[in-house]
Amino acid sequence: MNISQAARQSGLSAKTIRYYEDIELIAPAARSDNGYRQYDAKSLEELRFLARARDVGFDLEESRQLLDLRRDNSRQSRHARDLVMEKSQKLQTRIEQLLSMQRELLVMASRCKGDEGPDCAILEDLSAGQAGES
Repeated sequence: MNISQAARQSGLSAKTIRYYEDIELIAPAARSDNGYRQYDAKSLEELRFLARARDVGFDLEESRQLLDLRRDNSRQSRHARDLVMEKSQKLQTRIEQLLSMQRELLVMASRCKGDEGPDCAILEDLSAGQAGES
């Protein structure tokens, strides 16, 4: 199948697939007589794997590690589990940071009159670095 078909079936863009080849995340595609990239079933499986890894939040390096594990028939499943648990913890930390930011924004919004006047506690808080303090 050509790159357009591989893109459609994997959920990745053609540009992303070419990029994955450029950074050697996937093997270079075979070329047809006219020079077009040709992808086989194995390549499509790997592209789908990478799309799914991206969809659940893995970055390129993490995806590379997972793909390497997938390719390794002597792998130990604990390595994949460790990567997933580490990612889960990073996400939990990020969620906590985002919730803290949201609370801070709500405090800022509650301090602003939101009327036609020029005084704005939000702008004052941001200028003074005092967000969230009463």
